[in-house]
Amino acid sequence: MSVKVEALTKIYGVQKAVNDISFEARPGEVLGFLGPNGAGKTTTMKIITCFLPQSSGQVAVCGYDVEKESMEVRRQIGYLPEHNPLYKDLYVKEYLSFVAKLHHIANIPQRVAEMIEMTGLGREQHKQIGALSKGYRQRVGLAQAMLHDPQVLILDEPTSGLDPNQLADIRKLIKDLGKKKTVIFSTHIMQEVKAICDRAIIINKGKLVADDSIENLQTKSSGEAMVAVTFLNDVSEGDLKKLPHIKAIKNLGERHFQIISDKQYDLRPDVFDFAVEKGNKILEMRLETYDIDEVFQLLTKAEAS
Repeated sequence: MSVKVEALTKIYGVQKAVNDISFEARPGEVLGFLGPNGAGKTTTMKIITCFLPQSSGQVAVCGYDVEKESMEVRRQIGYLPEHNPLYKDLYVKEYLSFVAKLHHIANIPQRVAEMIEMTGLGREQHKQIGALSKGYRQRVGLAQAMLHDPQVLILDEPTSGLDPNQLADIRKLIKDLGKKKTVIFSTHIMQEVKAICDRAIIINKGKLVADDSIENLQTKSSGEAMVAVTFLNDVSEGDLKKLPHIKAIKNLGERHFQIISDKQYDLRPDVFDFAVEKGNKILEMRLETYDIDEVFQLLTKAEAS
């Protein structure tokens, strides 16, 4: 049920849209696929879904090679593209029944009804797709992607155009699907990454620049670590600076400090030992995290500038 990408490269003329990237999307997690505009996200997803051939490298979906076994790959994948292509003159229920026939689904009325209920299209099922709002069109796109019960879901900007109430429903749906399927989720909305994804990969200018859990990205991606600590008694800032791996110290007052290491080094054991040695006590100590927006900018700005 996994998606395995190895040394994937796509070249258009003299431009490398995707440059030797490797990653794996596994079942039981929602993988965020992030990057600025033009980073190569959509190209990568089109290769995974057999819409584009790669220039080099290998991609396997549920063990099937996208080049040699493309029809098997297509059976395993549900795909919602960024620009959701729908037949706007068809009615919702009619369109989903048409897609179900293409997939040779056995009990079409039952499966269509399940998808309509799952995506909250009950009140809209007898409307023409062209009369729907953008948010409801996204729901139709999600329904068609899941209709044949694929093992892998590739969702490119699936929450675009949804209102806050719709967002909550679709977030829950995607997270629930991620518990039993392989889900690759692309978005520019960093709040969605925090709300939905377990792990994220970030690409910039076609290159992979990060692949880690959301928690680790927020604590480690800067190449440094921040510790916030509050002492019971007064502390000499000069003594604190003698600790190893100290890059900077911010005295925030009231014996509260923010200490930044010179690399991805967890300072908490050293700070604890320091307090014991000085006969002091620690009231609070924690690793500070970066906001996911800051992590994204940090990892993509350097090459973009």
